[in-house]
Formats: sequence, C-alpha cells, structure tokens
Amino acid sequence: MSGVNEIAEELNKLSDSIILIYALNSSGKTRLSVAYKDFTKASNEGKHSGVYYNAYSEDLFVWDNDEENDNENLKLTVLPSSLSQFHSFLIEDDEMVREKLEPYFPKYDFKLNQHQNPEDGIESITFFVDEKSQSPIKISRGEERIFVWCFFLALFEVDGWADQQNAHILIDDPVSSLDEHNIFITTRSILELIKANYLKKEKIIVFTHHIGLFSILATWLKSDDSKGGVGRLTKTVILKNKDGELSFKGTNSDVFLYHLHLLQTLQEAKNEQLYKYHMVLLRQVLENINSFIGSRKIGRILTDIGVEEVDQKADEINSLSHQQAFKYQFSEMSQVEEELFIDVFDKLMAKYNFKI
Repeated sequence: MSGVNEIAEELNKLSDSIILIYALNSSGKTRLSVAYKDFTKASNEGKHSGVYYNAYSEDLFVWDNDEENDNENLKLTVLPSSLSQFHSFLIEDDEMVREKLEPYFPKYDFKLNQHQNPEDGIESITFFVDEKSQSPIKISRGEERIFVWCFFLALFEVDGWADQQNAHILIDDPVSSLDEHNIFITTRSILELIKANYLKKEKIIVFTHHIGLFSILATWLKSDDSKGGVGRLTKTVILKNKDGELSFKGTNSDVFLYHLHLLQTLQEAKNEQLYKYHMVLLRQVLENINSFIGSRKIGRILTDIGVEEVDQKADEINSLSHQQAFKYQFSEMSQVEEELFIDVFDKLMAKYNFKI
C-alpha cells in the first residue's frame, strides 16, 4: 500500500514501455496521472517531459452560449494554454482534426476561429450543420468529448510538442460521456496512437475505468507477440484504492482479476443493446477461463458448457472478434450474431454460476 506519489514513482520505474491501468471511478486515476506528471517534471528541471490527455485537457474547452444574443454566436471557446502556440498547425490544415473525427461519423461540420494575433492560437470552434449559412449549433456532451479527443490526437502529430516532450504519452480516461459504440472507436484510436509512437517514447500510459476499453486494448496489444512487437512491451495493471491507500497489481498472473467486470458489462449489453464489439469481450472471458484450466482453444470451453457444433461456433466467434473485422464496423449485432452471443453467454453463466 502506498500514497499517490509513491505509486507514481513505482510506475515510472516499471521497465515496460506500454502500461494499461484499469481502476474503478474514484480510485485515484486522475490524482495518480497528475502525480506522475509532477514526478517526471521534478526530474526534468521542472519542465514537462511528456504529453498528456486528461480532465484538464478537456477543461480547456468551455461553451460560450451567447445568451444575450439568443445564441447567435454560440461557440466552444478554447482557453489559453501552453498548447496555444501549436494551434496554428491545425488552422493551416484542419484536415488533421477531420481525419481523426471521420471514424465517428460526425453529424456536424466545424470551423476553427483564430485569435486576431495568430500566435495566440485558436480562440474558439463553431459547429454547424448547414454549410451555407453556418448557423452555429451546440453539440452534445458526448460529441464534444469526441471532438476534444480528436483535437488532441491531431496535436500529438504536430511538430514541436509531442516530438520535443517525447519521454512519454499519458492518456487518462478519454471515454467519459461516450456511448458504447463510440468507446469502441476510441479504443481503436488509442491502439493506432500507441503503434505509431511506442518506438519513439520511453512510456505510453493509459488509464481507464471502462473494462471494455481496457480488455479489448489489452487483447489487441498482447496479440502482437512478434519480436519487437507491442505485445512484449505491454503491461496490464489493476489500480485499487483501500481506505485512501493505493496499490497496483499486474494482471498476468491472475486471469480472473477482472472477468466479473466483463461479465457484468456483457449482461448489461444483453439486456439493453448488443454491439459487434461485445463479441470481443465474450471471447476475452472464454480465453480467461481457458487460461485458468490450462487449455489453449476456446472450443474446449464451448464443449464444456454444452454448445452444439463447437468447431463452427468457435470459428464464428474468432472471425467476429478479430481486430480487422472491426476496423470499419461499429454497428449493432445482426440477429444471427445476437443468437450466437446469447447462446454462448447464457450457457456460460448456467455452467459456472458466476455471481455478478
């Protein structure tokens, strides 16, 4: 057990270059991310040695509702910060942001509004639907979070920031206010960010409270176990807070450490709405059980729980949960996929009687 500063120091000492940290809300993720930033600054003459995305990043964007003028000049203002000096690159080429937004299929367009003094960067963002009139609209909280995340994804590629403060990238929970559909897309964007940067950084650290994001990202990364691949460089960690004291433990030696969280997520999805990526989570649960009993193929578990046509069902699950199958598919499950999911999930729950 340790305080947040001690945990930050332990985190910095880990030899792994990619670290995924799962923690429940209110466990101290944000405090730990700030402590890690402060610790690394202290060893770098008080200067930032890495780049960050966290709640403070989101707080730089504030709505100006222009209520006195009936929302005539409604806009999302961008507060001045040390990042303002890099905004000019995005103004010159706003396709950098549009490219990051594209997978989310936004239903709006936007305009980056520059300060009178270009060195002050972006003053605000106007959102609109009608390209001709560009009448300003207010986007939803979830859409706003997606836009801000994509804004920072674009900034990560700007010369002078991420390449200068190049010791590490730290991402703290970019999925607040997002629905399940968009959480999956965000998971892919984090994967692509990691793969583009892991050879250039000492560390890439991702905090999340979302078990789906944690599990899928861990699965994708660890599946790349080739020489020099990201799998061999990745460590998954569970952060716990007991009576104000923090501790963390790697998941490699305890495959059941978070399986109940996965099952709870899948039960909720079954009751509400199943998306294609929930098949990835189901496969993760099956693989966790396999690892526990010493088997390598999910067909063993499918047989044990009473699924018929095991080889065919195993092939279907593997196909539907393969990374490439999700690259451009973020929709709900088809009826056939739902029937497969429900058949396997219900038999799994009946066989092992998990208490969730």
